[in-house]
Amino acid sequence: MDKFMFGRFIPGNSWVHRMDPRAKLVLCFLYIAVVFFANDFWTYLVMTLLLLVSVFATKIPLGVFIRGLMPLFWLMIFTVLIQVFFGVGGHVYWHWGWLVLSQNGINSAGLILMRFVLIILISTILTFATQPLEIADGIESLLSPLRKLHFPVATLALMLSLALRFVPTLMDEAEKIMNAQRSRGVDFGEGGLRQRIKTIVPILIPLFVNAFNRAIDISTAMEARGYQDGENRTKYRQLKWQRIDTISFAVYAVCLGGVIALRYLS
Repeated sequence: MDKFMFGRFIPGNSWVHRMDPRAKLVLCFLYIAVVFFANDFWTYLVMTLLLLVSVFATKIPLGVFIRGLMPLFWLMIFTVLIQVFFGVGGHVYWHWGWLVLSQNGINSAGLILMRFVLIILISTILTFATQPLEIADGIESLLSPLRKLHFPVATLALMLSLALRFVPTLMDEAEKIMNAQRSRGVDFGEGGLRQRIKTIVPILIPLFVNAFNRAIDISTAMEARGYQDGENRTKYRQLKWQRIDTISFAVYAVCLGGVIALRYLS
């Protein structure tokens, strides 16, 4: 869990760090949406190159992003195996009972794996290069038209900001609890599935207790500072659209538009 990187902000002064959080949010969502249009080598090549350019623009080492994928490694492997052995259609390479290794199954597994990796990495770029408060301000600004429908935009933005901020903190606390349990002789890797589930319970209980205590402390601190949702609240950090946001939008528009065009022309 100490390798869990999603939600962590890494300070810097790169191109991506200086962008408006609204631009980063919109581009991230657009990228994720267009990922599902990619269906062959060339479309995935464009999406991968665009992602790599974005990674290098953050000036954060590529290894940090790869480490962020490691906690989800087994989930990706499980998803790929499901697609490989349960996909049907095309040439059958191997068959045993209800397990089938077919051409369509392999192709589907490759597509799922690529989408999995691309979506995780583009989301990680957003959280690495954007402070949680900036993400909250960006979401609140983008959803501001919903205020006319009496939608609690500020409350939603605050909830998302707190969730992003404390996901890494909860992971760190879980690691500390696991280390404390190991020092008492607990082995999380021994025994069958039932035994491993039993060893997880002593972790979940103090983790939930710490999470509730932290939530109470945060609510008390916010009340002590007179926090209230409302239109009269001012902001210390003002969002400002810049030239780098426009250039980034133009680059993404060309690349993502090319992916959609390749999808329908191929």
